[in-house]
Amino acid sequence: MTAIRRTKILATLGPATQSPAVLDAMFEAGMNVVRLNFSHGDPSAHIGLANLVRERAKVCNKPVGILADLQGPKIRIARFKDGKVNLTEGDYFTLDANLDTNAGDQQQVGIDYKALPEDVAAGDTLLLDDGRIVLMVDKVEGSRITTQVVFGGELSNNKGINRQGGGLSAAALTDKDKQDIITAAKMEADYLAVSFPRSADDIHEARRLLQEAGGHAAIVAKIERAEAVDAIEEIITAADAIMVARGDLGVEMGDAALPPIQKRIISMARRMNRITITATQMMESMIQNPIPTRAEVFDVANAVLDGTDAVMLSGETAVGKNPIKTIAAVHRICLQAEQEREIRVSRHRIDSHFELMDEAIAMGAMYLANHLNVKAIAALTESGATTLWMSRISSGIPIFAMTPHTHTARRVTLYRGVYPIPFPRPHDDHATLNRAMIDELERRGVVNKGDIVIITKGDLEVAGSTNALKLVQVGSMIEPQLNKLSCE
Repeated sequence: MTAIRRTKILATLGPATQSPAVLDAMFEAGMNVVRLNFSHGDPSAHIGLANLVRERAKVCNKPVGILADLQGPKIRIARFKDGKVNLTEGDYFTLDANLDTNAGDQQQVGIDYKALPEDVAAGDTLLLDDGRIVLMVDKVEGSRITTQVVFGGELSNNKGINRQGGGLSAAALTDKDKQDIITAAKMEADYLAVSFPRSADDIHEARRLLQEAGGHAAIVAKIERAEAVDAIEEIITAADAIMVARGDLGVEMGDAALPPIQKRIISMARRMNRITITATQMMESMIQNPIPTRAEVFDVANAVLDGTDAVMLSGETAVGKNPIKTIAAVHRICLQAEQEREIRVSRHRIDSHFELMDEAIAMGAMYLANHLNVKAIAALTESGATTLWMSRISSGIPIFAMTPHTHTARRVTLYRGVYPIPFPRPHDDHATLNRAMIDELERRGVVNKGDIVIITKGDLEVAGSTNALKLVQVGSMIEPQLNKLSCE
């Protein structure tokens, strides 16, 4: 069987990737989930693009998930009369919450985030444009923040503002975000990403608003504030998935702090059975160039070795010249990194006591898979929960989520090592159902005669709960030496 990539590729759509032909090529290259960036476009455009994605996914026979990414608070400067200025070290420069939006000049500029003067004090360090411009706060008078330039350079319209060490009070969910949550529910998004959460309360509020709008997406917490790192355990508990969003996080925490933070967050999230996404500048040079830098190759590979479920591409696929080549490059790097033995073995929860029967079945299946010559795991699943638990165990064995539900097939597209198979439950008895599942894997070329497969599923009268595990050998559904290991 051809090697199957376990790490998923999440790609942002934009002007470079909205045509049917390009979407088809992205699916073929290995894209698993698409990201719709709600910082740009209007609701009707987002819904139209989601419909196009699902239409092309159906044509290509590729289950695909959709992640709707909320903009979050606009903590940005306003605009300059001439589009940009050049700041010189030692100069004084003012940020004025009351200045006209388009009146910026060499001495001052307006700010979109009107509460900034209340959040900063003399001696604070402000970082603009992802830290390229560094300003030291000299004094705050009413709406005006007078700063001295520490590191200068070109500053153009609408660049972001961060306070070193965090501490800005902007709410995670703006009025625009609350309207966009309604749009995400209408498009039946599979994932909803919350930008700049500070605590679990932000995640709970997003989930409540989504449910009130009729949505059922999993909630992704984007870790991009210093405060979020301090509250990481409670945020992971509240969310379904965690995104290590290294742009703003790196500015607030400092670049050198990012690698250990990334490793710690991914490790903690996996222990807590949450999905993880690594994002920001993964293949940045490929926006312009046809091949990645060696540093980018190492970055993607290290994220895989850390155990991330998915690698996210932003500008590389939204506006880049080489979206297909970028996806193909990430695919190759992930496949190679996944060959390392250290990420194919696991002690995850080896000493734990399990409270749920289906979680115990999931862990038992992975223990058997990693200690026998098992070719594949076939999990008949309603919600996908069993396959999520399985995917927290490091292994090189593919897990196939066989489900009759479209929303479940879309949801598992982000789970590391899990592959959705639309599978209507066609039979009532276990033996016939087992054979149908194996026949489907054979039809897809996943297994061959003689291969050992683990099947997990629920009793027919207990919908939504996995309580059965069976080892079978392809071509011989009754195998004497394996029958004694059946838990069915």
